[in-house]
Amino acid sequence: MASSTTSGLAASKKPSLRRNPTSTTIDSDWTSSAVVSPIDSPRPSASSTSLSSLASDDAPARKSYGKLIDTYGNEFQVPDFTIKDIRDAIPKHCFERSAIRSLSYVARDIVCLATTFYIWNTFVTPEYIPAKPMRVVLWAVYTFIQGLFGTGLWVLAHECGHGAFSPSKRLNDFVGWILHSSLLVPYFSWQISHSKHHKATGNMERDMVFVPRTREDHATRIGRLVHELSELTEETPVYTLLHLIGQQSIGWWNYLLTNVTGHNNHEKQREGRGKGKRNGFGGGVNHFDPRSPLYENKDSHLIVLSDIGLTITVSVLVYLGNTFGWSNMFVWYFLPYMWVNHWLVAITYLQHTDPSLPHYTEEEWNFVRGAAATIDREFGFIGRHLFHGIIETHVLHHYVSSIPFYNADEATEAIKPVMGRHYRADTREGPVGFIKALWKSARWCQWVEPTSGAEGPAKGVLFFRNHNGLGAAPAKLQPVAQ
Repeated sequence: MASSTTSGLAASKKPSLRRNPTSTTIDSDWTSSAVVSPIDSPRPSASSTSLSSLASDDAPARKSYGKLIDTYGNEFQVPDFTIKDIRDAIPKHCFERSAIRSLSYVARDIVCLATTFYIWNTFVTPEYIPAKPMRVVLWAVYTFIQGLFGTGLWVLAHECGHGAFSPSKRLNDFVGWILHSSLLVPYFSWQISHSKHHKATGNMERDMVFVPRTREDHATRIGRLVHELSELTEETPVYTLLHLIGQQSIGWWNYLLTNVTGHNNHEKQREGRGKGKRNGFGGGVNHFDPRSPLYENKDSHLIVLSDIGLTITVSVLVYLGNTFGWSNMFVWYFLPYMWVNHWLVAITYLQHTDPSLPHYTEEEWNFVRGAAATIDREFGFIGRHLFHGIIETHVLHHYVSSIPFYNADEATEAIKPVMGRHYRADTREGPVGFIKALWKSARWCQWVEPTSGAEGPAKGVLFFRNHNGLGAAPAKLQPVAQ
């Protein structure tokens, strides 16, 4: 519960979580990262998933990282447990998946959507509510509620993509394709890139979802020199607000169309599909083109199938818009759809962005470290019941993504003793704290860089910094001689 998971962070200046050197490594070359299977984390059987065979239980020689300082100013250490430790701690029944139980949640969410639509369409009318301002308010409430139920369906499709929905891959993919297509999500395209995100979480060169800017990237974006970042004045709150509004409103489609927050190392794509391609509009990197470097040649038919799903949904929406009026469709579908996109971006952003979290260069990254570079939060009844716990159990999800959401709380409790201080959670203030974390992360987490004065391997462990005067100050660098 909330009170038991707040062990991750204390006050903003003094969180208590630290990390130790790791005792396991995982093959992190580009070839091994291209596995298509969405079941991308270890199960009890060592032969049941690709990563199990990559996880060595033999601890490598420990490296000396010196003193690492996270954004809060606390000393940081990397984890000292193995994937086997995590897997062995989880009760075996937590891995069991029930198609009937999962389908019942799909049915429940669809009934909630249909019932809400019926009530509003029947009773929130001039006949029952003559005052137009009141009807406007009630229909605004409708869009919010439908956005919650729609997000729940999104999460269930996410379960399908990881193989956590049922033991049947065909059923998983069929249900996931239907649900995601109805929400204008390219199911297989997302499934493949999302799987690669799980295999490279926190890796600055290969993560497919949230790769923060480096100091150099941030300096270039704002038109300053690298050494000047430590000298800049505070960013205005208005600018931060506008940034958040843009992120929450168009961030999802910007990611699908341009891979805006994913890695930009497409030249390394092993089949040569990334030659000359880059993130951004017109760069040839998106989730809709079968030729995109996000995928391999063998994935092309799945990308086409995803596009077919979207085409069917768009065709249905056009028919409904022409039949019932586009103003009605705007309220019935598109505003709730925008709420779904908002929650999706907010949830994903806050799972991977926090002043306590590190990122790693390719040389210092491994699967254990990357999976631990995530954080659980709390969103109360909405998070645990309407969003199916995706906010509250994300750390566990990155270690064993095939565990169904209804077993994730028990599995999370089981791995906490193994992770110890390396387990991170920020559950203070529940849903209010979750919303506040959006603002806090936007203000505290602007780019990543090594700890000031870092040498050797320590240069490969990166932490968020900012020029708002919050937390650990950016390193002071000397101008580069011309």
